[in-house]
Amino acid sequence: MARAKTAFVCTECGAQAVRWQGQCPQCQAWNTLVETVLEPATSSAGNRFAALAGDTARLRPLSALQPKEEPRQPTGLDEFDRVLGGGLVSGGVVLIGGDPGIGKLTLLLQALSNLATLQQGAGAGAEEVRTTAVYVSGEESGEQVALRAQRLQLPATPLQMLAEINLERILHTLREARPRVAVIDSIQTVYSETLQSAPGSVAQVRECAAQLTRFAKQSGTCLILVGHVTKDGALAGPRVLEHIVDTVLYFEGDTHSSFRLIRAFKNRFGAVNELGVFAMTERGLRGVSNPSAIFLSQHSQQVPGSCVLITQEGTRPLLVEVQALVDASQSPNPRRLSVGLEQTRLAMLLAVMHRHAGIVCFDQDVFVNAVGGVKITEPAADLAILFAIVSSLRDRPLRRGLAVFGEVGLAGEIRPAPRGQERLKEAAKLGFDAAIVPRANAPKQAIDGLRVIAVERVDEALEALRELE
Repeated sequence: MARAKTAFVCTECGAQAVRWQGQCPQCQAWNTLVETVLEPATSSAGNRFAALAGDTARLRPLSALQPKEEPRQPTGLDEFDRVLGGGLVSGGVVLIGGDPGIGKLTLLLQALSNLATLQQGAGAGAEEVRTTAVYVSGEESGEQVALRAQRLQLPATPLQMLAEINLERILHTLREARPRVAVIDSIQTVYSETLQSAPGSVAQVRECAAQLTRFAKQSGTCLILVGHVTKDGALAGPRVLEHIVDTVLYFEGDTHSSFRLIRAFKNRFGAVNELGVFAMTERGLRGVSNPSAIFLSQHSQQVPGSCVLITQEGTRPLLVEVQALVDASQSPNPRRLSVGLEQTRLAMLLAVMHRHAGIVCFDQDVFVNAVGGVKITEPAADLAILFAIVSSLRDRPLRRGLAVFGEVGLAGEIRPAPRGQERLKEAAKLGFDAAIVPRANAPKQAIDGLRVIAVERVDEALEALRELE
């Protein structure tokens, strides 16, 4: 019997190599080449792409195309709709990933149940009858999913359930049912008969995702693909999986906390980096209407090392408490640790403070944390980190009701942040009465109840901070 032809495929970029080597020759990633059985060279293999040809492939001038606004299907979960850009889009493909046990199945069951309930209450009318929602499970049996729905006390709805991992059977069922929304849980468990490799391999994930995406675009069914994540938190499988879909969502949060965050890293139909906040309860996930209350610690009195940052997540301004602890180092190499904030910028800010403000921390351990488990990546958090470090170093709390934002440059300048007016209005709405911001973000008109101090350099910002104490 002839040995099956194999190749070593990179799990990050999908590049192939004839033999194993430690580093991928294309993306330069280490230890990502996995031996994969290639598909057999049969005549039927080329028919998989026959659906790509058609009338839509002809050349047409761009000016002759009439764009239209895509209608949205609200899921009944306001925070989920916010991250999606207003709701699900017909023919859209959404990829959602997260750690095991974070609540992906709970969220999707609630959304599908709401969609089925709304459609059942509206009735079919004159519109052609279509199945509202289909849940395809490749990891759990139908009884397990039903038990989860019963535990969440979801209402009885015409939600259809299919336990299958064969791609051809899944597509056949979806073509017959023609649902408005379908969930595939998960894409790593689905396999195609046209390939000999095992489910979850690079070739299978890439082929199954391409076939499902092609079906969604042709039928108008909105597909939600659930993806596994690696130990680093990134979506497992080739990067082409994230390129081929319309929306990429990440479910974040500590399993020991009751709060969950869902963030959009890619969205062709809405804002990127949009953030949705949920609270995990006995009845499932519930949206948090005022997420700033989660990220602000409730102190009976002001404490040193705490500063409130006005950050921007997508279209939503959030107020997050940044905490810092500066303590004398007991080792020759002081520690620099950051949780929820960029680690590399912490060392840079300490150097800027030394050079342009004369504040020395070379013999101090510095720890910085963002309260609530939120991850802040924007550079506008620099000024809040700097103030928190200074407050902890001097052991003097900052003024109550103060909120700040701004990027700190290597030359000691305070750079502006986008959407400064929206940030300041959110701070005023939550009762803050003072703000230190970059001069370029100073409002042209006064904001009721909010004193805004505009600064240009680090030493000027620290002087304004001393005046407010």
